[in-house]
Amino acid sequence: MIIDRAEVIVTSPDRNFVTLKLTTEEGLSGLGDATLNGRELAVVSYLRDHVVPILVGRDGSCIEDTWQFLYRGAYWRRGPITMAAIAAVDMALWDIKGKAAGMPVYQLLGGASRRGLLAYGHASGKSQEELFDSIRAHLEKGYHAIRVQTGVPGLKAIYGIASNATNVVGQRYDHEPAQRGAYPREEDWDTRAYLRHLPGVFEAVRNEFGPELPLLHDGHHRMTPIQAAKLGKALEPYDLFWLEDCTPAENQEALRLVRQHTTIPLAIGEIFNTVWDYQQIIREQLIDYVRSAVTHTGGISHLKKVLEFAAQYQIKSGMHGPTDISPVGMAAAMHLGLAIHNFGIQEYMQHSENAHRVFQQSFTWRDGMLHPGDKPGLGVELDRDEAGKYPYQRAYLPYNRLADGTIHDW
Repeated sequence: MIIDRAEVIVTSPDRNFVTLKLTTEEGLSGLGDATLNGRELAVVSYLRDHVVPILVGRDGSCIEDTWQFLYRGAYWRRGPITMAAIAAVDMALWDIKGKAAGMPVYQLLGGASRRGLLAYGHASGKSQEELFDSIRAHLEKGYHAIRVQTGVPGLKAIYGIASNATNVVGQRYDHEPAQRGAYPREEDWDTRAYLRHLPGVFEAVRNEFGPELPLLHDGHHRMTPIQAAKLGKALEPYDLFWLEDCTPAENQEALRLVRQHTTIPLAIGEIFNTVWDYQQIIREQLIDYVRSAVTHTGGISHLKKVLEFAAQYQIKSGMHGPTDISPVGMAAAMHLGLAIHNFGIQEYMQHSENAHRVFQQSFTWRDGMLHPGDKPGLGVELDRDEAGKYPYQRAYLPYNRLADGTIHDW
C-alpha cells in the first residue's frame, strides 16, 4: 500500500480543524486529526513543509515503522506540534489498514472489550439555577456522567462556563473553545474565592440530583499543590468521579502532596504528549486516569502504549474529547477505548451541525454510551465541498489575569 498522495485540509465549521488525508496507489484513503487549538497553522506547516514530502512513496502498511521514522528521524522530538502531526499520520494509516482489511480499527486492535464507552458531558452555569438547567439538559441528551463547572461570585468570565464565552448575545458557547478574533480574550481569576465557593456548589448538586450520578470537575491547572489538596479534601463528601488537572501538570511531584490529603481520584495529562511525560506519575501511582487525546499524543499507536503502561498500575483511560478534537480524532479515541481493557470514561462534547456536515461519521450515541460503529477503518469521511465552505479563521484561547493584573494559568 504505497502512499501516492498526501493532503492537509483546513476547515472551520464553527471552529478550526486540521485534517491529513493520505491516499494509496490502490485508491484507499485515510484521515488523521492534527488540530492544535489556537496554534493550528503551526501544525499545518509542519505537515505540509516537512512531513508530507517524505510520506509519498512510503509503504502505508508499515504503521509502527512510519511512526518511529517520524519521531526518531527528525531528531527534535516530542512537543504538541510534532506529536499532533505524527498522530495525524498514524490515524490515517490505521484508517487505511482498516479499509484494506474490511474491518473497523478496533477489531485490528484486538476487538471490543466492552459494548460501548461511558461518556461524560459538560454542564455549566454562572448561577446555581443556570447550572441545574444545564445538568438537566445533559441528562435529557442521554448523558449518565456530568462534568460540573460553575461561575464564581465576583468573577466575570472563567473557564468552562458555556454562556460566558460567546460572541453572540444569547448564544451558548458549546462548540468553539477558542474565540475568533485578532487577540486573545482576557478572563479573571481568584483562587481563594473559587475554593470558598465550589464545595457548596457540589453540595447543592448532590442534594438536587442524588448520590448515584457520576460528577467530575476540572481545576484547569489553576491551583498550587496545597490549594489542590485543600480542594480535594473539601470535595470528598460529594464523591467525585475525578478531580481533573488540579495543579499544573508539569510539576509532577506536586501530586504526591495532593495524594496525601485526599482520596478523590485524580485525572491529568491533556497537555502531555508522550509516555515520557507520564513515566513518573504512572510509576508512582500519583494519578487514576490518563487524560491525553489521541490527537496530541502521537496517535493510536503511541497512546495505546501509554495506556498499556498505565494498566500495570490499575490506572484507566479518560481520553480528552472536547470539540477541539475533530470528529476524526474522536473516532480514533472511540476505537482505542473500545479495544483496551483499562478504559475508564470518555469525554464527549458534541460537535456542531456544521461539523457533522463536513465529517460524515458512523458512531452511535445511545443510553450514555458511545460506539464507533462497524464501518471499515475509523468510520469517518470528509466532504471536501462542504469543508470548502468554511475557511480558516484566526482564533485564540483566552488568558487569565488575577485582580492585581498578574498573568495566571488559564
